[in-house]
Amino acid sequence: MVATDETPLYNLKFVVQETGVQPDRLRAWERRYGLPKPFRSSGGHRLYSSRDIAILKWLIARNAEGMSIKRAVALWQRLEAEGHDPLQLDSRIPSRGAVHPTTTIDLSTSPTQSPADLRQAWLSAALIFDEETAEQILTQAFALYPTEIVCTVLLQGAVREAGIGWSRGEYTVQQEHFVTELATRRIEALLLAVPPPTRSARVLVACAPEEEHAFGTLLLTFLLRRRGLDVIYLGANVPIYQLEKTVQTVHPDLVVLAAQRLPTVVTLAAAAYQLHTKGIRVGYGGGVFNRLPSAKRHIAGHFLGEDLDQAVETIESLLASPSLALPVPESPQPSEAYSETLKLYRAYRTLIEADVWHALQHVKGLPERLPEWNAALARHIEAALELEDITLLEIRAVWQEIQLDQPSPTSEMIHQYLNAYHQAITDRLGTHSSPLAEHLAHFTTLT
Repeated sequence: MVATDETPLYNLKFVVQETGVQPDRLRAWERRYGLPKPFRSSGGHRLYSSRDIAILKWLIARNAEGMSIKRAVALWQRLEAEGHDPLQLDSRIPSRGAVHPTTTIDLSTSPTQSPADLRQAWLSAALIFDEETAEQILTQAFALYPTEIVCTVLLQGAVREAGIGWSRGEYTVQQEHFVTELATRRIEALLLAVPPPTRSARVLVACAPEEEHAFGTLLLTFLLRRRGLDVIYLGANVPIYQLEKTVQTVHPDLVVLAAQRLPTVVTLAAAAYQLHTKGIRVGYGGGVFNRLPSAKRHIAGHFLGEDLDQAVETIESLLASPSLALPVPESPQPSEAYSETLKLYRAYRTLIEADVWHALQHVKGLPERLPEWNAALARHIEAALELEDITLLEIRAVWQEIQLDQPSPTSEMIHQYLNAYHQAITDRLGTHSSPLAEHLAHFTTLT
């Protein structure tokens, strides 16, 4: 039975004895995260309820499972925002709007399942926050199949499916985050168990500057270490100057960079070029290059392939052939039209966004969304203009980025917004708005 009594009865000393959380840390959690929220007596003393103590134990349990307290609090807040009581939820009640599991496995009686079956079962459990069942399924999967198969087919596949489901509005962002968090924690645990490197080749793996999606690079690091390589993993959003400094320190044989979004293709291209000028070989990849193959022509490096299996084999080939010629970006004459459009767009962006606000200020539900929408669209527009290829601008990708912070917009809202933005671009940039205005006009006809 979950404690839900909110009557303030217990003093700080009792709570410390009950939970093991020391007073200074307890006060720090209250101050930083607002959990728990004890009652203050007339004399200023804290009094805690049974529910407060249960909240602390819930946070401690998440921390013991590998979550930081900050992330545990964020998970608590996500569940509450969806209308759930995390204590009553006990990691088993589906989120509002969630797709209910279509695949279940009785772990005690079921025959051998395929990796795809286990992936669906694991994903189904994770989508309803059933961490215990998800871990049981993973244990079974590792007992049945090679580690690489479980990591790529099950974990990576489930993370990808959760991302696709979220982008279609089938899953909430909380569900997608929880799936990725569970998968990430398992890969991190596996990394700790990998033996020391047995080969001299050294690989540096990092996400491009401003790129926050790090699961693929983490998994690649694990797969390379399984092959005995000395891999240094830097994680998400590595600024160029820090990347260069690390390269100077560790002297890698290959630097691997990843990008998942158009704006980070630009930062990856800049980082790869900087390394190229210093004679450092670069391999790169990421989902954005699968969707937009023409973006590869801007990168001074070797494309590693469309999936992790290809990436691992390409890296092995590059390490075996240190003299292999390094691809360099095509160097056509800079486009005067693109350069001028980018310059004017940056100069007039504030006025363009003001025009959009004036056009939409009375449309219900739109004005409060405009700052995030404008910022996301501007990032992608500037990236496409910098790469001198407006066809790289994907409105769907812009909207997926927006949905991280806001509920999914309706088609009518998108249509009104794009029309207003197209009109503002045309009015402010005049003849210099082409080809940007033409490309936006194309999207207004699709919404």
